[in-house]
Amino acid sequence: MKKLIATLTLPVVILSGCFGGSSEKKAPEGKAKSKATINGAGATFPYPVYINWAKDYEKATGVKVNYQGIGSGGGIRQVTERTVDFGGSDKMLTPEELDKRKLYQFPAIIGSIVVVYNLPGIGDSQIKLSNRIVCDIFMGKIKYWDDSEVKADNPNLNLPHQRVTVIHRAEGSGTTWNFTYWLSQVCPEWKSKVGYGKVVNWPVGLGAKGNAGVTNYVKQTPGAIGYVEYAYKLQNGLTAAQLQSRDGNFVRPTEETFKAAAAHASWKMKEHFYLPGNLLLQPGKESWPLTAASVILLPREKKEKNKLVIDFFDWSFKNGDQIAVKLGYIPLPQSTKEMVRKYWKEVVLK
Repeated sequence: MKKLIATLTLPVVILSGCFGGSSEKKAPEGKAKSKATINGAGATFPYPVYINWAKDYEKATGVKVNYQGIGSGGGIRQVTERTVDFGGSDKMLTPEELDKRKLYQFPAIIGSIVVVYNLPGIGDSQIKLSNRIVCDIFMGKIKYWDDSEVKADNPNLNLPHQRVTVIHRAEGSGTTWNFTYWLSQVCPEWKSKVGYGKVVNWPVGLGAKGNAGVTNYVKQTPGAIGYVEYAYKLQNGLTAAQLQSRDGNFVRPTEETFKAAAAHASWKMKEHFYLPGNLLLQPGKESWPLTAASVILLPREKKEKNKLVIDFFDWSFKNGDQIAVKLGYIPLPQSTKEMVRKYWKEVVLK
């Protein structure tokens, strides 16, 4: 049977309506700053938290921050072309890539990718999907949910004879980079036949635009399975599978398992915070295997504008943790925030 690959677009139902910002922050004493505007674009992975931070930041300072969720590939491209003031990406750039594009890079938020499914009668985190099963599903080898391979790991579930519909990202995506990198690490067949990247040649499935597009189609399609950032799962009431930690233990996607993975990050300022595998597959029995940091990219020559962008993220680091946690993200540890501030002072604004 020929594979079916299509690009799907639906109205984005989760962006402005479901991610309301906090109204608790008040303007600081004294007059608000002049009406400056900062423009950014990129990853949809951190989009919910960035727009909420931006909403509260404008209330507090008068400075407007526009962020468009167009995918990490678009964010890298636009900041490289200098059409935006900053780019957002879930794919970290190597120091060599940063030098080539004349960019700086620092982490802003930590999130997690979850494998979501639409199976009537099967509740949240009820199904266990081993590395092998996830690989076989996304390779197109498992076609029905009551496949013997799936049933073997879930003997107590009444799995329906429902056809599997894989939903993946259609555009260049950092979420895709992280998800396919993880698959390449846990599945030799995926590594040899598909590989990883912001865009890959999917063996099977339908493509949707953004985390929001994948969310919408999984939600509306019985039998669907896809991968999204946890905030989209949380705000839309999707069901997500248990996955295996690096140690092989089945873990649920929770704040505790995300934090367990994030605690192992080994950031290095001299490397512009680059981690070859992001925060994926961190050690620990309870570490969520698909934990990832989202980074900000800045042009090296635009010191004045960079100062405005840094002011926004510094304010968000101080005032935005509660919003981040509410949406399902993990704020950077305080020690990492201090390292980023040192990077701003000694590298970006030097």
